[in-house]
Amino acid sequence: MTLHEVVLKVTFSSFFTDLTRRFPSAKVFIWCNRQNDVIELVVNKPDEYPLVVEEMRKTKISNVIEESADEHRLYFIVHRCNCMLRNTIVRHIGTLDVLNVFPNMIEDGWVYHRLIVFRHEHFEELLRRLEKWDWNYRIMRKVPFDGFLASSLTLTADALFSGLTEKQLSAMLTAFRYGYYNLPRSMDLQSIAAKEQVPRTTFQEHLKKAENKLVTALVPYVHLFSLAPTDRRSTLRIK
Repeated sequence: MTLHEVVLKVTFSSFFTDLTRRFPSAKVFIWCNRQNDVIELVVNKPDEYPLVVEEMRKTKISNVIEESADEHRLYFIVHRCNCMLRNTIVRHIGTLDVLNVFPNMIEDGWVYHRLIVFRHEHFEELLRRLEKWDWNYRIMRKVPFDGFLASSLTLTADALFSGLTEKQLSAMLTAFRYGYYNLPRSMDLQSIAAKEQVPRTTFQEHLKKAENKLVTALVPYVHLFSLAPTDRRSTLRIK
C-alpha cells in the first residue's frame, strides 16, 4: 500500500477564517488531542495586534481554561475540542482512512491541513464531502509519503525546527557538542565562542533565539500532554 502526503487548503466562513481575511498578518495554529484544543494566534503587524485582541475578547471563546499572551501572540487552551463537531473536516477525516497531522494553520481565510492518505478512494470521498458543503478547496501538494509515519503521529521536524535559521541551528548543535547542556555544564558560552572564534554576544544571541523558538514550538504539545488524563498519557508519549 502506497501512502501519500497531501497538503490541502479549504476555505469557508468561520470566526477564524473571517478574522484572517480581515487581518492578513494574523495566523492561527490549532493542535488537538481529541479532548482539548490549543489555539495559537500570531499577529505580525504591531498595528493589527490590538484590533485582533479586541475581536477575540468580543467573541468570548467558550470553555477556555487557560489563556496567555505576549506582544504579538495569544494562546488559548479550550476544555472541549471542536474537532468532532458536526461537519468539521477533522471529524470526517476521522471516519476515513486519512490522518490529519496537527497543527492546522489558518491564513488569509484558508485552513491548511497536512494529511497522510492511506487509501486513495477515501481521499476522494473527503473531496466529495467538501464539494457537497460547497467549500472551496485546493490541493497544494500530493506526493508519495517517504517519511516516518510514527513521527507524523507525534512531533514532526517541520513543526519543531522550521522557524530556526541556519545560524541558530548551528549554535544549538555547537553548544550541545561542547557539553553546554550537560549537568553540570562542561563549557560555558564564553569558552565555546572562543573555541569557535566567534564573538560571545553573537553566539549567545543565535543560541537564545534558537532556544526560544524551540520552546515556543513545544509548548502546545506540552499543554496537550499535561491536560490528558493520567491513564491516557502512555498512548500520547513521544517515542
